Amino acid sequence: MDIFPVSLKLQQQPCLIVGGGSIALRKATLLAKAGAVIHVVAPEIEESLLDIVHSTHGQFHAEKFNTGIGLSGYRLVIAATNVKAVNQSVFEACEDLNVLVNSVDDPPHCRFMVPAIIDRSPLVISVATNGASPVLARQIRTQLEAAVPHGMGKLADFSGKWRKVVKEQISNPDERRIFWEDLYASPLKEQVFNDRLAEADRLIEQALTEWQKPKGEVYLVGAGPGDPELLTLKALRLMQQADVVIYDRLVSPAIMELCRRDAEKVYVGKARSNHSVPQDGINALLVQYASQGKRVCRLKGGDPFIFGRGGEEIQELFAAGVAFQVVPGITAASGCSAYAGIPLTHRDYAQSVRFLTGHLKEGSPELPWHELVYENQTLVLYMGLVGLEKICEKLIAHGQRPDMPVALISKGTTPDQKVVVGTLADIASKVEENHIQAPTLTIIGEVVSLREQLRWR
Repeated sequence: MDIFPVSLKLQQQPCLIVGGGSIALRKATLLAKAGAVIHVVAPEIEESLLDIVHSTHGQFHAEKFNTGIGLSGYRLVIAATNVKAVNQSVFEACEDLNVLVNSVDDPPHCRFMVPAIIDRSPLVISVATNGASPVLARQIRTQLEAAVPHGMGKLADFSGKWRKVVKEQISNPDERRIFWEDLYASPLKEQVFNDRLAEADRLIEQALTEWQKPKGEVYLVGAGPGDPELLTLKALRLMQQADVVIYDRLVSPAIMELCRRDAEKVYVGKARSNHSVPQDGINALLVQYASQGKRVCRLKGGDPFIFGRGGEEIQELFAAGVAFQVVPGITAASGCSAYAGIPLTHRDYAQSVRFLTGHLKEGSPELPWHELVYENQTLVLYMGLVGLEKICEKLIAHGQRPDMPVALISKGTTPDQKVVVGTLADIASKVEENHIQAPTLTIIGEVVSLREQLRWR
C-alpha cells in the first residue's frame, strides 16, 4: 500500500488554496462541503471561487505566492495553479514546515492525494490510485455510485444516534459488531431508507431486548485455485464477517487480503513432510474458537471436499455440536485446466475424468492402475509432483502408451502460472529442466493435445 487513507475533520479549520482559476474552484468546492475555512492566494480569482471564500469566512490574498507567506497556520495546502514551478515551490515550502500539501495532477509534489469521492454523508467513500490514474478512480466511483444506495447515508446517521445505547448494553466489541451486522441484514435498513424512523427505532429496541450472546459457527470455505476473482460471492461474504480465519498454504496472499482486516488469522499450512499444525490440531482449533462464540472461516485452497480433508473437519465439528456450513470452491482441476486451455472432457477425446491424489505411501503411489489405463479418459493428479516419475512408469507398465500427452500446471490461475507439456515417457525429466514447483497439477490424456489450439493466457 503506497498511500495511507485517512479521513480529515476540517470543520472550521483554515485551509489554503494557491491559485484562483477553475482548478482551484473544484478543490474549494470539496473543502467547503467539508466545512473548511478557505483562504486563497492568487493574483486574480474567479468570481465563483471568491463567493466560496466569503461563504466560509475565509480570505482572498490578491498576490503571487511567495515563500514568505505564513503556512504553518493551515491544516492543509493545495497548489492549484497552471504553473508547475509555482506548485513545486508551494510543495517545498510546506515540506519544510511539515504541512500537508497537495499539488493538483502532480503526484511527486503531493504529501496527500484528493480521492474520487462518493458522498452519502455521514457515509463517505473515497477511491484513490496514488495519482497514477485519476480517470480510473472516477470510473470506479461511478460504478460505486450506482451500487451504494443513497439511503446508506441515512442508515449511517441512524446508527450514530444509537451507537452509545448499543455500546452500553453490549459491552463486548466482537458481540457488538455481530449485533450491527445482523441488524443491517434485517428489515430495519429498509425502514430507515424510507424515512420510517419510528418503526426503525422500535425494531432496534426490540433487537436489543432480545439480544443473546452469539453462538460460534465454522464456515468451511473453498478459496479456489489462486485467482481471487474465482471466489464465490458467498465465500467472500463469509470471509468478510469471520472473527477468525484459519487458512492453508495454498490460499494466495491476494485472497487473504479480502478477509476482514481485523480478523485473527491463523496459519495451519501443510507442505510435504512439514505440517505446521497436524490435522488433529486443526480440528481442535476449529472447535476451540467456535466454543468461544467466534465465527470461524476455515479457508482452504481449491474445494474443501476434494482432497481437502473437509469431511474430516466437519465430522469433528458435528461430534462437538458446533454449527457449520460448507461453501464449495473451484477445485484446482477445473480452474487450472481452464486457465491452461485444456478441457477435461471432449466428445472426441475423453468421455470421463478421474481425480486422483499422487501422494506417495511408503515410497510408492497406491492407485488402481488397471482402471486408469483407458484411452478415452482424462486423469488429473493432485499433489503428484514428487511421485511423478513412478506414476508414469506404473501407467506404462500397465499398458498405457508412452506417448500419451501429459501437462504439468504449476501455480495455476495465478500470475506465476507455468504450463509444461510432454508425454508419459519424458514429462518427469522436464520438471527440473523447467523449474516446476509445487503446487502443481498433472493432467494425463489426449485432451492435453488441444492446449496449443485452445490456450488463452
